[in-house]
Amino acid sequence: MAPHPVVQAIIDSAAGAAGGTACVLSGQPFDTTKVKMQTFPTMYRGFIHCFTSTFRQEGLRGLYKGSTPALIANISENTVLFLSYGRCQDVVRFVCNVDKGAELSDLQKASSGSLASIFSAMAICPTELVKCRLQAMLEMEAAGKITGGQKSTVWTVVKEVMKTNGPLGFYQGLSSTIVREIPGYFCFFGAYELCRSTFAQYMGTDKDGIGILPLMFSGGFGGACLWLVVYPIDCVKTRIQVYSQTGKQKGFLKTFLGVIRTEGFTALYSGLTPTMIRTFPANGALFLAYEFSRKFMMDTVGG
Repeated sequence: MAPHPVVQAIIDSAAGAAGGTACVLSGQPFDTTKVKMQTFPTMYRGFIHCFTSTFRQEGLRGLYKGSTPALIANISENTVLFLSYGRCQDVVRFVCNVDKGAELSDLQKASSGSLASIFSAMAICPTELVKCRLQAMLEMEAAGKITGGQKSTVWTVVKEVMKTNGPLGFYQGLSSTIVREIPGYFCFFGAYELCRSTFAQYMGTDKDGIGILPLMFSGGFGGACLWLVVYPIDCVKTRIQVYSQTGKQKGFLKTFLGVIRTEGFTALYSGLTPTMIRTFPANGALFLAYEFSRKFMMDTVGG
């Protein structure tokens, strides 16, 4: 017997929050490296140089800089994402004339994830802006684009955004975020479900019986497909959010064309290496925490 819709929504939200927490704790150092390389592609020779330079100058804390907004961002994003994912599956069932509660195909689940990402983008944009600015603060000061002199914290960044742009300032880069999320999460959920289906078929079991390692690999594969498709969009989004604090705000298209014109197309892929390294442990941990916590809560409610 399926739980009450309200209970189901709470379970989906809580499982999404657990997944978001696991994702940040396992992948934050790689995300910090990615943001630095996206914002200042000529400052570092590559992933190892950026990673070791950050560790040497700021220690382990530097690699985990922005963890607080990252946790808030990922918990809020995945809470909204997986809550919306369940509801969007009902929408897809209605559109495709599928019986309520019936299992969807991998393509239909990919479409549900893509639709759900519109809602999660609204949740993640403000906290991701704060996270990106904190992660690139040292480089912004070194490049003379902002003045230093005070300790950079979540609160100082929040106050600066409020002072300069007001509440709407937290949504700088929203259009880029939505443009990134819609195709990205189609690939994310599609590749994840397809990979699970392949494992299940090979092992002669259902998707829930494939085990921990295949589950984590499926999550990592979904994340890898997401980033390969949307990485240039994410690079533009990061630059908009970081550079907007200088007062020179540009839109998505102007920033995109400006990067290609002045730095070349390859600059849009700066930081891809740490992103791809990060995606398997981070997204593997995300789906492992999501699936197991959701199953535990479903069994508890059902029992």
